This record gives sequence, C-alpha cells and structure tokens, in this order.
Amino acid sequence: MLKWLDIPPVWFAGFVVLAWQQKTHYSMSLTIETPIVSLLGGLLVGAGLVLIALAFYELRRHRTTVIPHLTASALVTSGIYKRSRNPIYLGDAMILTGLILNWDAVLSLPLVPIFVWVIERRFILPEEDRLRRKFVAHFTRYAQQTRRWV
Repeated sequence: MLKWLDIPPVWFAGFVVLAWQQKTHYSMSLTIETPIVSLLGGLLVGAGLVLIALAFYELRRHRTTVIPHLTASALVTSGIYKRSRNPIYLGDAMILTGLILNWDAVLSLPLVPIFVWVIERRFILPEEDRLRRKFVAHFTRYAQQTRRWV
C-alpha cells in the first residue's frame, strides 16, 4: 500500500500544500506581487499542464505505463520526449513554480529545487535504471541525445 502512496503526484501535492501553508500562515510581509510575476506564474502553470498532457498522450500512444514503479513496455522517444526525458516531472516543477509565483509565496521558492531533487532521487534515477536494463543500447543512445530535464 505504501508503494502506491509513494508516487510523484503525492509528492507534488505535498509540496503544493507546503507552499500554500507558507503563503497563508507565514508570509512575513515579503512580496513580489506584480502583474508581470502573476503573468509569468500563469504561463508556467499553463505550460506545465500542456507539457504533462503531451507526455501522457505519447505514453498512451505507445501503450506503456505512466506509473513510475512499473517497468515500461516501450521506450518512448517521440513527441515531447524528443525534448526532455522527463516532461511530466518538468511540468510538475513548472506548475509548482507558477503556483508559488501566483500565490506570492516568496519563501516557498526554495521548494522548487528541493522538489526537483526529491523527484530525481526517488523516481527518475530508478526509472532510468530500469529503462537502461531493459532497452540497453536504445536507452543509452536516447540519453546521449536527449537531456534529462530540458
């Protein structure tokens, strides 16, 4: 049961809740609220959602899993996966950043690199290890051609 709770959306939700709590209870009167920052926040949230949707579309098209603890049945290198090996996680990080900017939760900005670090250690490295073992040469070539994040 714990394995199914240890999934990226749960971690993402936890970081979002932390940012919201900071904004709500510990703002300390720090602010970066401007129309430009709000626009940037909205663009990041929107772009993150589009990125995630494109990634899910490619995974479904290739009939492989979106669940990180399972072994993929196909190595997806097309579509958005030509640009990033982890577009879903990149989208999550963009959404988190956008929410923090929209909420004017200045003190929560360090949560973004912490989120990226947690996701990389808990999910990306084990996923890549499974892909490397299953798709040996193909994954090595893909990893050389496509960056992990951007």
